[in-house]
Amino acid sequence: MAQSASAPGPSRPSAPGSDSPWAASGVMFAGVVLLVDGVLAVVKGIAGIASDDVYTRITNYTFEFGVTAWGWIHLILGVVLAFVGWSVLKGAAWAWGVGIGLAALNLVANFVWLPHQPVWAVISIALDTFVIWALCAHRTKPVI
Repeated sequence: MAQSASAPGPSRPSAPGSDSPWAASGVMFAGVVLLVDGVLAVVKGIAGIASDDVYTRITNYTFEFGVTAWGWIHLILGVVLAFVGWSVLKGAAWAWGVGIGLAALNLVANFVWLPHQPVWAVISIALDTFVIWALCAHRTKPVI
């Protein structure tokens, strides 16, 4: 007697390189994190542009930019991050590769920004690392 189509087949172990459930649900979370991180970067940028005394001033730092310059950097990066995060959530294939690149750029920017806002910079670095992993690990859509 033939096996019915509705009967479950034997479970197979996942092949190496296949998607993990963490990566699959991580992509949606990565899109949300990019969107939220972008919005928060916009707020961080506006605060830096509006007032020079919002963030800690650092002297004798290798990466000496004024707080206003950092504000513009975060504002522009935040707008682009939010747009790409929204595009990842909408399923745009191009947004995956751009999201990886922007998350890496945001990671570096927050590393350099570390002395000004250490707690939020470390949180943002950790979130960007997760975004990069989630977008690289899930392979059901092309990355580019």
